[in-house]
Amino acid sequence: MMLFLILNLTPVVKVFGWLLDCGGDYHAKGDVLVVLSGSTLESGILGESSYWRAVYAVTAWREGGFRQIVITGGSDPTAPVADLMAAFLRGSGVPADVITLESKADNTHENAIFLKDVLSRIPGRKVLLTSDYHMFRALHTFRKAGIEITPRPVRDVLLRGGSFRGRWGAFLSACTELPKIPYYAVRGWL
Repeated sequence: MMLFLILNLTPVVKVFGWLLDCGGDYHAKGDVLVVLSGSTLESGILGESSYWRAVYAVTAWREGGFRQIVITGGSDPTAPVADLMAAFLRGSGVPADVITLESKADNTHENAIFLKDVLSRIPGRKVLLTSDYHMFRALHTFRKAGIEITPRPVRDVLLRGGSFRGRWGAFLSACTELPKIPYYAVRGWL
């Protein structure tokens, strides 16, 4: 009962979003947009986090300025999430020739490791796009890998936490993310 009251009568979920988004600029500009994949519902279907990251990537592209979009994430060898997200972007009007895919990475650490060489060959300012609750770990992982990158978080927990229906899902997303941060720190990945 106490958790119910805390989640529904306090801004605790939004506080998680603010703490984890690294103070990122939700409209950061650059030359290369690096988009991290997220969930899938089943093989070949984008999950909620991947869908919203793809939507925000299309929005960033339409705002102008980015010359290249790099999407990373695998997990399913028959339908890597990066491929699904790229199809969404192409279907939304992003030209195929500006999209680069990395579809072997199965986690945030591998995203950074596998993209280090790719990003070193693409000139310009790199901007990282991922969910607000994931940004802290992602940004620090990329920087630990030697990739200079600017955060552009997707308002996920911050938006879902603002409605009664979305608050519990947002809380669970943040709670799932929180133990991953010390795990990455202990592994030396942050």
